[in-house]
Amino acid sequence: MQTTKGAKRPGAERKRPDRRPTKQAQPKKAGPQTAQQTIPYRELFKDGICRVNDRFYTKSLEYEDINYQLAQADDQSAIFDGYCAFLNSFDSSLPFQLSFINHRSRPDSKYKLNIPMRDDEYSEMRGEYVEMLEGQIAKSNNGIVRTKLLTFGVSADSLAIAKPRLERVEADITGNFKKLGVQSRPLNGLERLEILHGQLHPGGTEPFSFTWDMIPKTGMGTKDFIAPNSFDFRQSRLFRMGSTWGAASYMQIMASELSDKLLAELLEVDAEMTITMHIQTVDQAKAIKTIKGKVSDIDKMKVEEQKKAVRSGYDMDILPPDLVTFSQDAKNLLNDLQSRNERMFLLTFLVVNTAATRRELDNDLFTVSGIMQKYNCVLKRLDFQQEQGLISSLPLGYNGIEIQRGMTTSSTAIFVPFMTQELRMDGEAIYYGLNALSHNVIMANRKKLKNPNGLYLGVPGSGKSFAGKRELVNVFLATSDRIIILDPMGEYSPLVRQFGEDGLVVEIAPNSPHHINPMDLDVSMDDEVSPISLKCDFILSLMELIVGGKDGLQPVERTIIDRCARMVYRDFLNDPDNTPLPTLQDLYDLLCQQTEPEAKRLATALEIYVSGSLNIFNNKTNVDYKNARVVCFDLKKLGAGLRTIAMHIINDLMNSQVSHNFAHGIATWCYYDEFHVLLQDELTSSYFVTIWKMLRKKGCVPSALTQNVKDLLASRQIENIFENSDFMVLLSQAQGDRQILAKQLGISPHQLSYVTHSNSGEGLLFFGNVTIPFVDRFPKNTKLYSIMTTRPEEKEAQNE
Repeated sequence: MQTTKGAKRPGAERKRPDRRPTKQAQPKKAGPQTAQQTIPYRELFKDGICRVNDRFYTKSLEYEDINYQLAQADDQSAIFDGYCAFLNSFDSSLPFQLSFINHRSRPDSKYKLNIPMRDDEYSEMRGEYVEMLEGQIAKSNNGIVRTKLLTFGVSADSLAIAKPRLERVEADITGNFKKLGVQSRPLNGLERLEILHGQLHPGGTEPFSFTWDMIPKTGMGTKDFIAPNSFDFRQSRLFRMGSTWGAASYMQIMASELSDKLLAELLEVDAEMTITMHIQTVDQAKAIKTIKGKVSDIDKMKVEEQKKAVRSGYDMDILPPDLVTFSQDAKNLLNDLQSRNERMFLLTFLVVNTAATRRELDNDLFTVSGIMQKYNCVLKRLDFQQEQGLISSLPLGYNGIEIQRGMTTSSTAIFVPFMTQELRMDGEAIYYGLNALSHNVIMANRKKLKNPNGLYLGVPGSGKSFAGKRELVNVFLATSDRIIILDPMGEYSPLVRQFGEDGLVVEIAPNSPHHINPMDLDVSMDDEVSPISLKCDFILSLMELIVGGKDGLQPVERTIIDRCARMVYRDFLNDPDNTPLPTLQDLYDLLCQQTEPEAKRLATALEIYVSGSLNIFNNKTNVDYKNARVVCFDLKKLGAGLRTIAMHIINDLMNSQVSHNFAHGIATWCYYDEFHVLLQDELTSSYFVTIWKMLRKKGCVPSALTQNVKDLLASRQIENIFENSDFMVLLSQAQGDRQILAKQLGISPHQLSYVTHSNSGEGLLFFGNVTIPFVDRFPKNTKLYSIMTTRPEEKEAQNE
């Protein structure tokens, strides 16, 4: 319940000691008497500009993280230098505030699941997956949302004068952030109010309900919609905000050198907390003059000490240690300001903790204090300044605490405000686990990448097949896209059968009723590459596999194959509606008709696949895979030699089906398990590289799963697959592969630790320019897990 603007409301009074006004006390200025009056601003406008007092106006920018903690040492140095330059861009007339807000959000407000519940045959599967997602979101940092803001302000006589100044400063800050690779955006008035409401209502129990049209309707001001029920500042070291306990403190820096890990560790604390840094640049000339005065004062003190030494009869070079230290520090500081690109800043470092109970608050304070002590700093309570500490922590640009520490640019920049990037996208975003650093859910849409091609790399047992299946299920439930799987080991068939009428398992085996004609050709698509040209390339690579040999196909043989391939489609291309598609038998017959002796060799090599024991592909296609939403080609029952040829044939079929779907406006997700088999032959790998580059243009999201990175770097041509993939899931890697990855992807030693002897479902996710260590703990007590797992011990346990 809110009150009219300027009026008191029940429960909104500030609980202060009972002081009866006297005649002597009447002239004194009265303090704030309501919760609204405590909040230190006059007006907040729709565009996000806030009038803090008569002549001071502020705006806030929210900025995203970049990978600093995981970066290589050289990259960290570059980011640090860039951040120093960023700080130096603020002049003495532009104070600014950095706010790091850990806020516990309401359970229903953090993420919106993109899997709508429906009453159909997949209700059980959908229910399990949604329950898993909700469980992961609940575990996602225990509901802590981390917000990073930069608030800056200018002095002006009116809003009209302040607005263009703020816009110019905003453009400069945004541009400087961009140089660091940091994405930022200005907050509008509603967003600033929502953040203030979250800070003043810890716990996320009270929803923020406000629209601008409510002000004229209710006669209330913006403060009425964000103020808590009450403030109680009667205690010297604690305060109450509604029913919540709070404590405002500042950080006292005792260390001569600070670590860039201090702020990062504080931000990782699982508690509601606001860390605020008020930073004021000191005019350079004034700073140098002040330091010179200090140096002169210290020199004067040294002279006095030397005079005392002479009078006392001992060596005048013996000086008090503190005096020597102060003298050296002052001279070094003066040298930094005069000779290096250093400026002087005044820093106020505040920490405000809030908790539901006094005990929880004490525990949080103990944790924060322990972190600071580890880095030789002290968390000092703001005795009798709890009110000023709280309101100075609000991202309004107001600082009511006069405790400041003089810092140089590099000393201020050591509080690097970057940790690790988050990946939380809306729309058709897919779940990829939890961020191992921030513990936030990773939700990403590969279609948003410039190149959605993906790789799943990991040693056996690392969980790469499970990760692919989990993504596949999510795609099926959250999108209307089609899915095609090339499954050499039969690992996906049980899952695809769960999709009922939408799932089709095509078993390629000698005794299977399913037949696939490798000579199938779809001429209905308007492709960039002529269908017949791509088909001839495929037949060449297929014959390369069939003929084999150390030297492969000779130039004459290539010519004969190309000629016959074009001839065998001649009648079909002239009248595709009334002419049946050729089979391997037709290609064999044409080869037999050629006069060159090489043609006989080719026909003889093909004979076993036409009329011999390996003739499973000498049939017309009898499977309607074009109408199934999920198609799995199961090659488990094929021998190793025939499996390679089968994978190559299915690969060509998948490319044709992708083109078909694209022509009908449908996106396709393709999965190639045991991908290294396709790379073992030079011509088949060359053919696949061509397809891999084209899939992106056909609305396809392909994923290749393999064990060893070495297979992807076997040749410069195959390396293109690695380079043309903006999405990678790296699970536990063998030692040799780790070294290759570190060199190829520029992975830091810290990042490499996440793929070194890591557990199943742990690793690194590369999504464009974002690199995130992840952990995925899929609930094992679900039917989905029992279907997706390939661990022998778990399969045996299920069968018992």
